[in-house]
Amino acid sequence: MLHRHSGFLLALFAATGFASKAIFAKLAYRYGVDAITLVTIRLGLALPFLLLMRLLKFRGERPLSKSEAGWVLLLGFLGYYLSSLLDFWGLESVSASIERMLLCLYPTLTVLLNAWLNGSKISQLIIRSLLLTYLGVALVLAPGLAHGKADLLGIMLIIGSTTSYALYLTWSPQIISRIGAMRFTELALLVSAIIMICHFLAVKPVALLMHQPQEVWFYGLVMTLFSTLLPVYALSAAIDRIGSSKTAIIATLGPILTILMSMKLLDETLTAGQWAGVVLVMVGVWQVNRRGK
Repeated sequence: MLHRHSGFLLALFAATGFASKAIFAKLAYRYGVDAITLVTIRLGLALPFLLLMRLLKFRGERPLSKSEAGWVLLLGFLGYYLSSLLDFWGLESVSASIERMLLCLYPTLTVLLNAWLNGSKISQLIIRSLLLTYLGVALVLAPGLAHGKADLLGIMLIIGSTTSYALYLTWSPQIISRIGAMRFTELALLVSAIIMICHFLAVKPVALLMHQPQEVWFYGLVMTLFSTLLPVYALSAAIDRIGSSKTAIIATLGPILTILMSMKLLDETLTAGQWAGVVLVMVGVWQVNRRGK
């Protein structure tokens, strides 16, 4: 019983940590930092820890094959580098609430990508859930689009981020089954951190990092710990205790947590129609998570 309860708490902690990422990014943007620099700080601060974990575990693991190494490189690029960068670019102009609603579409996109790439069938229940989800997204976006206040480029960047992450989820099971979930996640994060640092060095001066206000470094560190590393390990532990299906269902609380935090810390608001859209999205995603395994 205690084992199961701890699993639910770990899943809730992971959902809260992932949900808070957009809040911390928005708070950091108030100090003039750009997306490339902020993502570099976030992943750069994670790099020493990831290297240490890999060194500690390296001796007990078999070497990766060329095929496995290639998949780790590709999925690290898609899952944590490209997805994160597009997301943070979008957050420069899109509210944290809208961003989270768009990001939580990744289970539905994963189902669609699996059907397209792997030829898997989609049940009528999943089709109805998908329609419900995208109707909810339309309601959430409608006020901003109707009044010309929505930033279409920002929305497209976040949709691109969601698609990139959905591809990561679609292709990762085959490599996870061969090298293990935790090893794969650590390696993918490590790859993404190295790519992001190389990207930064190619387009920005190193001195830019040193000239960032202390507040930017603080929020970057908080994102590294509470929105990246700790949630990743908590999620893995939760799956081990209560299974992936229950963990995924708890993860659907993420949008509500982000919206509540954004209302408290960022003074963001939603209309009644947008709240109705949020409910539809959550119900649709919950059904996809429950039935689409």
